[in-house]
Amino acid sequence: MSDISRIRVFTTGGTFDKEYNELTGELFFQRTHLLDMLRLGRCHLDLAVENLMMVDSLEMSDRGRELIAERCQQAEENRIVITHGTDTMDRTAAVLGPRFKHKTIVLTGAMVPYTFGSSDGLFNLGTALAFAQTLAPGVYVAMNGQCFQWDEVRKNRELGIFESLRKS
Repeated sequence: MSDISRIRVFTTGGTFDKEYNELTGELFFQRTHLLDMLRLGRCHLDLAVENLMMVDSLEMSDRGRELIAERCQQAEENRIVITHGTDTMDRTAAVLGPRFKHKTIVLTGAMVPYTFGSSDGLFNLGTALAFAQTLAPGVYVAMNGQCFQWDEVRKNRELGIFESLRKS
């Protein structure tokens, strides 16, 4: 039996973990910044962190999404946060949503890399951890201080925000 207060965190890369090569101007992956972010945020939650992959979400394959689903299924914890690239976060949420009615899974990411200093990643991570502790079982996307059901969200590329598909 697992400790019900522990939250499993899976990292998958995305803008969250990108770094900038000052010589070439390219963005690349070296390692996850999650532990640095948790330290900076003075997080004292009981977390089990696991890096699944380091990819740009535009390059995430169906196999990558299946790996995420498999690890969510295998996780002892009932509360899971997944850091993910924003470009296809909704596609991964759509793979997980129909499968997970018994766990609370929150996907989050960043529009600006953590290493840039002006990133929204730290804020999004904090809200995702809070939502994971308080929401009923289901799959959600936490971005911009808001939480969306997995099947009611899209990334508005013109405005650079996530928004609800629900008509008000």
